[in-house]
Formats: sequence, C-alpha cells, structure tokens
Amino acid sequence: MSTHAPARPSYAAVLRLPHARRTFASALTARLAYGTVSLAMLLSVTRSTGSYAVSGAVLSLFGATTVFLMPLRAWLTDRRGPRRALPPMAVLYGALLGVLAALTWRPGAPPWTLAVTAALAGGCAPPLGPAMRAVWAELAAEPAMLARAYALDGVAEELLYVSGPALVGALTVFAPPASGILLSAVLIVGGTCVFATCPALPGPRVTAPGKRRGTVSGLLAPVAVVAGAGLALSGVELLVTAFATARSYDTGLVPWVLGALSAGSVVGGLLNGAVTWRRPARARLCGFAAGLGLVIAVAGLAPGLWTLAGVMALAGVFIAPILTTAYLVADETAPEGARTQAGAWVNTGVNAGSSAGAMAAGLLIGRVPLTVCFLLAGGAAVLPAAGAYRRRGARAGAVVG
Repeated sequence: MSTHAPARPSYAAVLRLPHARRTFASALTARLAYGTVSLAMLLSVTRSTGSYAVSGAVLSLFGATTVFLMPLRAWLTDRRGPRRALPPMAVLYGALLGVLAALTWRPGAPPWTLAVTAALAGGCAPPLGPAMRAVWAELAAEPAMLARAYALDGVAEELLYVSGPALVGALTVFAPPASGILLSAVLIVGGTCVFATCPALPGPRVTAPGKRRGTVSGLLAPVAVVAGAGLALSGVELLVTAFATARSYDTGLVPWVLGALSAGSVVGGLLNGAVTWRRPARARLCGFAAGLGLVIAVAGLAPGLWTLAGVMALAGVFIAPILTTAYLVADETAPEGARTQAGAWVNTGVNAGSSAGAMAAGLLIGRVPLTVCFLLAGGAAVLPAAGAYRRRGARAGAVVG
C-alpha cells in the first residue's frame, strides 16, 4: 500500500496518507499508556507497601519483562498479524493492570503478589510502537515519505512520555495513585482495539527461518549503537541530579534541565524529518550517536546549572534522529513480514542500555569525579557508533575490492 509523494513531503502529507490519521491517533492513544503506567505503578505500590525498595523491585520486574520479551511478542504480531495478535495481548495486559490497581488501592498487599502481577503484565504488553512503524512502512513506501513519517512518530512518542507523567500527577490530585494504573489499562485496551480495526494494518505473514535469522544479525550493529545511546542518556539523568547537588542548586530545578533534553529531542526530530539526507541511514545513525556522546562528554565542564541545561538541549537534538534513523535501518534490514520484529529489537536495545546506564551511573557517582562520569557516559555512546562505522567501512571496502 503506497502513495506517490513529492521529493520533500510535509508532515501534513504524511497524515493525508490513506487511513493514516485514524491509525496513528488510535496507536498514540494506546501508547500513551506506556507514558502513564510507570509513574502510576511507582506511586501506587509505594503508597500500598510504604517501601521504596518494594516499589523499585516491582517496577524493575515490570520493565524487564516488558523489554526483554518484546521481540517475542513482535514475532507473534508478525506471524499472526496485528489484527489477531494485538487485541488479546492488550486485553490481558489491561486485565493484569486492573488486578494490580485493585491490589494497591489500599495498603497491605503482599509484595510478592504485586511483583508477580507486574511481571506478568509486562510480559503481555503489546508492541504498539513497532507495529505502528510497520504500518508506516506499508503506507509510505517512498523513502522520503517514510523518513518523514518516522520522524513524526518519534516526536509524538517523545511528547507522550513527557505528557504521561503530568497526566498521572493531575489525576492523583483527586484520586488514589492506583487510578493511574486503571487509566493506563483503559487507554491501552481501547486504543489497541480501535487500532486493530484500521484498514491500514497488514495481514499475517510467515517469514522463512533463514530470513528471520538474517534480520537479527543485520541489526546487531545498529542495536549496539542505540543501546550505547540509551546507556549514556539514562546515566545523564542521575549525573544532572548529582551536578545540581554538588553545586548546591535546588534539586527541584533538575526536571527543567531534563526538560531541556526532551525539548531538544523534539526540535531535533522535526529538523531531521525536514532534511533530505544524501548519506545512507547507517552512516547517519553513527554520526548522530557520536554527536550525542561528544556533547554529553563535555557537559561536565559546564560552569553552572543553566549552562548545563543549554548543553542538554543540544544533546537532545540528537536523540530523536538516533531513534528515527535506527528504525529506518531496521526497516531496510527486515525482510518482508518481519518489520515489527526488527523495530522491536531497536526498542529492546535502547531500553536495555537505559537499564544498564542507570545502574552504572549509580555505582560511579561519588567514587569518580563528575567530569569523568560525564566523559564515560559520552564514551558509552561514541564507542559503539565508531565501531559500527568502522564495520560499515570495512564491508564497503570488501565489496569494492
């Protein structure tokens, strides 16, 4: 399914693609649940158990099953088709969130019950982002239009993760935190069921085993690049807090610094989609990741918090282009019928890197000077990018030779 597009299509042209607006709106509604559920779960479990340790463990289990089982859920989506695979996942996910909300509505729930319920819920989370990007690849077959569609998708997703916690915060003013978990369940079940009825969704396809293995091996380098970027960014969140504390700033200003990072990402995503790139996507991905790492590496030299906010805004400019370009590489690499799986591997790489980065930063802060911590965080993004670029150059030389 495709449509003719101009050489430099606009974002409005993307939304004029057949069935694009309904499909995208329903997917965003469902994906908003992923922006609300983490904070809602953290607040409700903490209120129910009175323990940050328990809430952290529950959230970690939920995140682990969500992230590391995503490729399997994406494989099922490609195998059976999103119409048949996504609604059962969403209903089961929503039901388990409902159970978790009921357990945490009042204090006294056994921690092990909360942990098991959260882990099971994460294992059922439907891969809506990869599924939507697979639909974009069907709707916008022309490369320029697809790049613009992915940029629009990436910016929208960034805004969801910014607005989701704000929505939970507003809701908990007049309702228990567990109501945020219920809201997440309603969003994902309702949005996914509408999404599954959209005419733009492809049917099931069976991919030959050899091709499926080729998809994963072809994605090793870009997944390593986005994992490095995720590692660097998750470390930055703790490093900014440590920077503010060390310089005797009010830690209440930290969200504004991190907000500058998100704002920069939105700007970078829009600019990336507006440019007609001549370099291949794999080369651009390495360049964006290296740029992110270099900016983070020098961020520790900032003389004050507001200068650091400006540096973070500059670093943010690279975030959305990294993700958008990684999804383009995944789409180029994936054989027909495996696009959801390929996008899921990118998601898994980012989130796995984020988990490792937060842990590494927590171990380093206080033991190593902050400037060195920022340098190491930047290196985590630069080194995989440099390695992937060298590997790409070696392959090109082998082909020429």
